[in-house]
Amino acid sequence: MNLFKKLAIDLGTANSVVWEAGKGIVLNEPTIVAVGIEDRKVLAVGNEAKKMLGKTPEYIEVIQPLEDGVIADYEVTEAMLRYFMKQVMGNNWFIGPEVMVCVPAGVTQVEQRAVIDASLSAGARKAYLIDEPLAAAIGAKIPVSEAFGNMIVDIGGGAAEAAVIALGGVVTHKSVRVGGNKLDKMIMDFLKKKHSLVIGDQTAETIKIQLGSAIKPKKLETMEINGRDSIYGLPKNVTVSSDEIYEALRPTLESIILVIKDTLEITPPELVADIVDRGIVLSGGSAQLRGLNTLITREIGVSAHVAIEPQFCVIKGTGIAIENLDIYQRAIR
Repeated sequence: MNLFKKLAIDLGTANSVVWEAGKGIVLNEPTIVAVGIEDRKVLAVGNEAKKMLGKTPEYIEVIQPLEDGVIADYEVTEAMLRYFMKQVMGNNWFIGPEVMVCVPAGVTQVEQRAVIDASLSAGARKAYLIDEPLAAAIGAKIPVSEAFGNMIVDIGGGAAEAAVIALGGVVTHKSVRVGGNKLDKMIMDFLKKKHSLVIGDQTAETIKIQLGSAIKPKKLETMEINGRDSIYGLPKNVTVSSDEIYEALRPTLESIILVIKDTLEITPPELVADIVDRGIVLSGGSAQLRGLNTLITREIGVSAHVAIEPQFCVIKGTGIAIENLDIYQRAIR
């Protein structure tokens, strides 16, 4: 029987990760739920639901219940949280766990309340919130409690958030609803427009991982893509190059550069001076895009580097925070 467990949850637009105090990461699954259209009954969650993407009959709907880092479908999110807790806690849990969930720094009071209510309804005994960029900074081993300014840019599936951290809190922040999902969509739109080829989300993600680059590739790479002809509706095969994918991603990457510039513009000069000395840290799954740190360094004029295991910075920081509530009490909502 499990008593007084503490869980940290990174509810990401693309993936959700759960950390158990004393154990570390215990679950990492896609933020996807399959439901029956008529009765709204949950049929599959996470990896099982992702297998159904683009393949379901008309009576099943596959949903991503979070958009841009916030809850878009409350009931489905609650069901998903209950499933994740059951996976971690097992069937015979006596008392609900204490749960800490990370949220974007710019969320509204209504959005904060929705996350807390969904966590409590799913079975949590207590629920806390922590700002995502602060959690990412803690997870990236940035000394957040110091008086020095540190900048972190967290690029997830649904949003990119730039924040300046000092004295244990977020001093300034800006976000843009652009992330890994938007990059995938740009690839899909590009292939449809240039090659009349329709592809799915998973194929677009594979292309992004294999050919995607934030800077013009020095070596040309190619990849054969299978999809559907948008004009004739028949199967079609196209060879795509890394140069083409670079061009497709450029507009979205410019939005990320702009949000970093906008954040620096509202940051106190003393903290900007610290950032110039210390550089910019990149976290989030989409920070792994090839050449992104080089592009940011070139455009901003400040050294940028990718954190170790950037996709897990947020969950690690949230886990550290719930394991040390007394230390991070002021930063917790």
